[in-house]
Amino acid sequence: MVGSVEVFDEESDLEKVDPLPEDFDPTEVIKDLLPSVVDSEVMIANGKGAVASEEEKKVKREIVLGRNVHTMCLEVTEPEADDEVTGDREASMASMLARYRKSLIERTKHHLGYPYNLDFDYGALGQLQHFSINNLGDPFIESNYGVHSRQFEVGVLDWFARLWEIERNEYWGYITNCGTEGNLHGILVGREVFPDGILYASRESHYSVFKAARMYRMECEKVNTLLSGEIDCKDFKAKLLCHKNKPAIINVNIGTTVKGAVDDLDLVIETLEQTGFKHDRFYIHCDGALFGLMMPFVKLAPKVTFKKPIGSVSVSGHKFVGCPMPCGVQITRLDHINALSRNVEYLASRDATIMGSRNGHAPIFLWYTLNRKGYRGFQKEVQKCLRNAHYLKDHLRAAGIGAMLNELSSTVVFERPQDVEFVRKWQLACQGNIAHVVVMPNVTVEKIDVFMDELIGKRAVWFQDGKFQSPCVASDIGKENCFCALHNKF
Repeated sequence: MVGSVEVFDEESDLEKVDPLPEDFDPTEVIKDLLPSVVDSEVMIANGKGAVASEEEKKVKREIVLGRNVHTMCLEVTEPEADDEVTGDREASMASMLARYRKSLIERTKHHLGYPYNLDFDYGALGQLQHFSINNLGDPFIESNYGVHSRQFEVGVLDWFARLWEIERNEYWGYITNCGTEGNLHGILVGREVFPDGILYASRESHYSVFKAARMYRMECEKVNTLLSGEIDCKDFKAKLLCHKNKPAIINVNIGTTVKGAVDDLDLVIETLEQTGFKHDRFYIHCDGALFGLMMPFVKLAPKVTFKKPIGSVSVSGHKFVGCPMPCGVQITRLDHINALSRNVEYLASRDATIMGSRNGHAPIFLWYTLNRKGYRGFQKEVQKCLRNAHYLKDHLRAAGIGAMLNELSSTVVFERPQDVEFVRKWQLACQGNIAHVVVMPNVTVEKIDVFMDELIGKRAVWFQDGKFQSPCVASDIGKENCFCALHNKF
């Protein structure tokens, strides 16, 4: 779990891996992605522009739930009686892991669609992998379990408390196991503060927000969004007016999943106040999974701060920070947490977290990175990401590809590529007729150039005879950003 992870390039030293017979192909671990959600008269496979048969057109491809899909399985087998003597099993597993590492290097080279910072090296922390570090219960109250990293965890929490402008004696928080847990906790605190409150979230909120509503049996109002993906405060106001007799629990997105849109926190608060909701009748959770850490370092960007009437903020640690395991940070007001906190005699501590056991390695990784980079280091990385995002957007548009980049965002949205293999290779996140690239610190200009060269070459094949044209994405990103036949500006 813990070890050195380098930034890999074309010259990575792969020759040193002694190959076994080709009975294990790690690139086949995921042989077939979930099928496309876009209906199309044309199936363009491997850039050949093959037209689907009538029978294929009739088969509706859909995501099948309630069934395990085993694309490939590395079976767990019992050791042979003489394995300890021959060492064959150890050698076989070592070879499998070496091949798997090789596949990770390859997949890392072509990673563009998901918001993970892969530019990190935690070799110095490898010495800690021999310890079972578990941060049980409340980070601020030590339990009987002595192998923990609470001192690192509280240091990380203090750093984020300063970033979001809340005093040490006024906040409570913990290192979560993922970004979803941060949302689950923030919304749970809101529900505990207002048991009869209604949850309001934009339709482009992360799916974990609606998962929370189902889990907690909360009434939930989905609010419409603007074309940018930002919450539509006119629709928000209309929905608030329908439920003036009940408190409001609001999820505010600091960067939506698909378009990277940032909800206007100040306008959300103003809308609540205009509708007659005083500060003691609403709770705001800010989902800042990715951009919650980037926005503080963007000039003139609106602030996410506890000086405003918000209840909690969460970010992911494995995204912009670049932690190699999923984790996150959740900060809320201390006076809210008493509704959740319970004494646990078994631990000799209190617990207001969602999970009982928590990864004790994650706070150390976060602490290590925050100390190495600091505010100035993160500011440089944010500027690099925004600059490279504009570079990608400009090159897409120059190539006649419809594209959009929201202000304050490093998520570039563009026409969904026609080739499933191309999408799989570059690990693009797709929805309907659009795809996106999330420009992270590891996404360099050189990588963007390689991606663009391949995309332009593929498009020349897809549209070579003029029979098939770029899809219309005006309804997704605006007609001014759409280069289909109807809206083409050239």
